[in-house]
Amino acid sequence: MNLENYFISQFKNAHIGDDGALIDDTVYSKDAFFEDVHFKKEWMNHYQIASKAMMVNISDAIAMNAKPKYALLSVAMPKDITKAQMRELAAGFQNVAAKYGIEIIGGDTISNVKLDITITIVSKTKKPLMRRGLKKGHLIAYTGNLGRSGKDLKRLINLGKIHKKSKFVNIELRDKFIYNSARFLSCGMDISDGLFSDLDKLSSANKSGFNFYRPVKKNIGCSGEEYEMLFGFDKRDKKAVLRRAKLSRTPISIIAQSVRKSYKNRCKAHHF
Repeated sequence: MNLENYFISQFKNAHIGDDGALIDDTVYSKDAFFEDVHFKKEWMNHYQIASKAMMVNISDAIAMNAKPKYALLSVAMPKDITKAQMRELAAGFQNVAAKYGIEIIGGDTISNVKLDITITIVSKTKKPLMRRGLKKGHLIAYTGNLGRSGKDLKRLINLGKIHKKSKFVNIELRDKFIYNSARFLSCGMDISDGLFSDLDKLSSANKSGFNFYRPVKKNIGCSGEEYEMLFGFDKRDKKAVLRRAKLSRTPISIIAQSVRKSYKNRCKAHHF
């Protein structure tokens, strides 16, 4: 067990274990977006930083088939931040919130040596999509194309440049597909730590492993920061799922079938 999972295991709570905590018909989710951990200011301007911080958090709500309604922002800012940069941050938060119908209702600001952001999203759902629910024989799939975000991150770390429309900066969320397909899906989550690492979470939640139809390259399976959707469904619903993917113009890759065996993650832990 890695250190992140060990720490989480110290909290024995029925609400912990999904992309957010479901209480009645409300989902509460929270993610951090910290300088020198998730980004460097040399890589992104302040507008892009705020936008991505919001998108990362909204992704958790979508992954649970929940509609985000409210946001609480906590922003720790360095003392040398300018008013122009503050305005960029505010615009990034507000524009993404407006796009998804979210009201920013408060939060906290403090002085810090770096720019660190945490956001709480409050969402509503009538049919939550959980990590649990996968059954033997169900198909495993993901949206979009994986690997580009990890590749661009390596470029940035090596002082290279990436395209202004890079997936590492401009996340594409799959809300239309998830909202239209949820009734056919048995489980789901977003891919934030990499395909292999997040399959490990599905495996643990459902006590299952996977028979892959073809090998998945490590640079694809270990690419984090993708924010695509990983999900399972009954093979009898394959046509319905693919039809809704086509209607929402969402690329789908069916990669495996759920089986009763162990699963081993091939990636290093991202956080520790």
